[in-house]
Amino acid sequence: MDFALSEHAALHNTFMDFKIPNGFVDMHDSYRAISKVLWNDLEQGNIALRELGVERFRRLFLEHQTDKDPVAFSNTYLGYLGKEAHLMAGALEVLEELSHCRLVIMTNGFGEVQKSRLQNSELGSHFEHIVISEEAGYQKPDSGIFDYAFSKIGIEAKTKTIIVGDSLTSDIQGGINYGIDTVWFNPNGKKNDSEIQPTYEIQDLLEVIDIVNGSIGNRKEGDK
Repeated sequence: MDFALSEHAALHNTFMDFKIPNGFVDMHDSYRAISKVLWNDLEQGNIALRELGVERFRRLFLEHQTDKDPVAFSNTYLGYLGKEAHLMAGALEVLEELSHCRLVIMTNGFGEVQKSRLQNSELGSHFEHIVISEEAGYQKPDSGIFDYAFSKIGIEAKTKTIIVGDSLTSDIQGGINYGIDTVWFNPNGKKNDSEIQPTYEIQDLLEVIDIVNGSIGNRKEGDK
């Protein structure tokens, strides 16, 4: 799904509900910076998801000297976010072409939001399970959520499993930790300055089809 588009719409609608018509323009950059720090904290196990949901707006309103209630704002925002189901180009085609595979969603996000977004999209019927960090008791990149996912689908063959994701620190690091191949979806061609090296890097979702079906794709030099 196109999260940036979904986030934009949900934030805009929430700011409008709270009588902050210029909120998105004035606060979005600050919000993204704060949110990035907190999601990194979540991945490191330093904050709980529910706490993150409110804390990002508490910090935002403190920075911008706004007296809005961060709890109420968070609840409204998550409600709007659950209604946003914008798909990336090629998403349905990839899922249809990979219908012979067992497909699972693994998310660190809010369970009720992710389930709602799936119900509002054409994606839901293509996935066997949705693995939610809150239910698993672990979040990516922790190997515990991968153990949980593998137990859900009843397989152990890591060599026949691949994870596709847009986060180096969550999806790709998690896959590396667990010993499975990784596909970093990098549509904007961001430079990877980290030590986290995916098995594959793609800019077009359709490349996933060739990778899964055995083509080399953009496999990193020196990988097995």
